[in-house]
Amino acid sequence: MKKSLLFLVTLFIATLSAMAITDGQTYPEVNGIKIVNQWIFDRVHSGTAYTSNDICNQRARTATMDKGIIYVSRSEELAVIIGTDTISQSVIHRFSAADGSQLPDLPLTLDGAPYGRFLGVASIGKDSFHHIWVAPMTSTVQQYVPVYLVDIQTGELTLVVELDKGDALQRTDYLDVIGDITLEQAECNIMTVAGSTADPGFPTIYRMHADQGGDWEGGFDGDPYMDIINFYPETKTGFSLAPVIKMIEGPDEDSRYSGEMFYIDCFDTAPVIYDFSGSVIDSFEDVDPDLWPQSAPNGCIEFHLDGRNFLVYAIADMNGGGHGCQANICELGDGMSLGGMTKYWKIPADSLGKVNDSGLRVHCLSVEYGVDKDGFEEVTLLTFKAYNGMAVYKIGRNVDNDVPGVHGDVNGDGEVNIADVNAIIDMILSGHHLPSGDLNGDGEVNITDINAVIDIILK
Repeated sequence: MKKSLLFLVTLFIATLSAMAITDGQTYPEVNGIKIVNQWIFDRVHSGTAYTSNDICNQRARTATMDKGIIYVSRSEELAVIIGTDTISQSVIHRFSAADGSQLPDLPLTLDGAPYGRFLGVASIGKDSFHHIWVAPMTSTVQQYVPVYLVDIQTGELTLVVELDKGDALQRTDYLDVIGDITLEQAECNIMTVAGSTADPGFPTIYRMHADQGGDWEGGFDGDPYMDIINFYPETKTGFSLAPVIKMIEGPDEDSRYSGEMFYIDCFDTAPVIYDFSGSVIDSFEDVDPDLWPQSAPNGCIEFHLDGRNFLVYAIADMNGGGHGCQANICELGDGMSLGGMTKYWKIPADSLGKVNDSGLRVHCLSVEYGVDKDGFEEVTLLTFKAYNGMAVYKIGRNVDNDVPGVHGDVNGDGEVNIADVNAIIDMILSGHHLPSGDLNGDGEVNITDINAVIDIILK
């Protein structure tokens, strides 16, 4: 019986889900707020289940989360033959934010035909009203950045606006959208940053604006772009590799979607807050050096919880010394200052992975708000790093941050079943061993631990 079960597990290892695996960490409660990993799907913890999945690809660069669904965009995935032509169709892969289970894919079409532009979905995101959008990378010879609304039922794309670069034809990679991209419920602003493959880069940012029910126009008093003249550090003169931009919600209804202040996170610095004039509002100048990011990751997002304001920002990419595709969660200081930040946690505590992703600097972070069973605020946080993995965390007063203590519960889902056998096999194959996998306590994770968990199942 044991041998038959082990053979069955091995036979189906490529298709068994490892989504229920957690990062195996217990994070401390800080100022009355807890955090717990719901699940993780990455190189460090999930082994071949992740590396054999279609999202483990250097063209699956960005992800977002909305209404409990994670959307991972992958450019040029499916080979679709139309007549004598082969179209490399882009696909959005979907996952449940609750448990990580994979949902049906969404192949993308434009005007009824497969959407196959080069790096056609380099950027994916959501606006403030639950609309999913995508945009391609554009080169220095392309005048416009098309931004598409995604029909999440059919995969059909609708062109919303073409962001005009004006006289500043530079490369663009990653966008941000705030407000309502359909213009039905609120104004909308779209921004991106000129990128370069070398220092010092370019100082140019692009912006399109439309009032509710209005028409699109250049977002800088009618102009589509502006050159930043103030930087931090002051020695900087431009933005180089794959910079990201994140607009900050305004403090009241009139300014909520104006995008008057925004972060730019760049290859050779930490996140910097600018205002609409291009002036530096806040930076990491007064931040504890221990909180500075290293090894050039780009990505940040703010959230609020329990009357406090937080910043999540990537601290290292796959080259990070002692780190790997991780992010810090910090409470902002008085007046939402960066200089007064207090670190709460680093996630994952033991990394998503440290495998070269061909230099993709973007690290995607997304949040959703909810309430727990007692009516207290709760935040769901997605962290995603291309070619290394993703994870979902719950943050709030009442989230359960106790790692289940059932002997044999390798993946931390509170049960002992075939998924735990799969988790041990993934540890063995990946070489990343967690203490939960050493069931017999001999200091190693190997086939004897597989037999040990099978014994528990069969009892």
